[in-house]
Amino acid sequence: MIHDFVSSRIFLLALTVGCYVAGVAVYRRTRIALLHPVLLSVVALISLLHAAGVEYGSYAEATELFSLLLNMSVVALGYLLWEQVEMLRAHALSILVTVVVGSLVGIGSVVGIVYIMGADEIIAASLAPKSVTAPIAVAVVEPFGGIKAITSVVVIAVGIFGSIIAPHARPSRHRRSRSAGAGHGVGRTRYRHGTRYRDRCG
Repeated sequence: MIHDFVSSRIFLLALTVGCYVAGVAVYRRTRIALLHPVLLSVVALISLLHAAGVEYGSYAEATELFSLLLNMSVVALGYLLWEQVEMLRAHALSILVTVVVGSLVGIGSVVGIVYIMGADEIIAASLAPKSVTAPIAVAVVEPFGGIKAITSVVVIAVGIFGSIIAPHARPSRHRRSRSAGAGHGVGRTRYRHGTRYRDRCG
């Protein structure tokens, strides 16, 4: 009876939202970078689901709504870009250079490190799209034989790491053009979390 309730769609949806809200509250109160809301909520969810004996498959099926909303949010970013069309035109060259160089360095460095460490092509394919938003990364990695679970974890981990490090790495004073470049650079390497940083800079 209790297990059925814990495994229900409503409970798991509420639990997921509750863990994130609690994580946000903790972070706002402490302002400790390592207590990032996403990191806290992921750790809390894994611990609670393991303690309750809820399988990942059951959780994923019950929380499909969040996957749908995630995909919709990616599409909604197009509207935010349209609002910034004048800024994009003004910084077109720097944005183009940042995207091209960031993509080459991001993919090349990961693939190079993987091969140096002696891992196989499957791992390389799984890690290559680490800086792309999760839905796109999973879709891209599948045709190349990568493992979607590894890709998902790495994309989230890179985003969290960037969100923790970037605010402390940004110079305290710089011109608007440099701010835009910094924001796009961060956004390129940690896509979803980086877009918020980019919007503040740009």
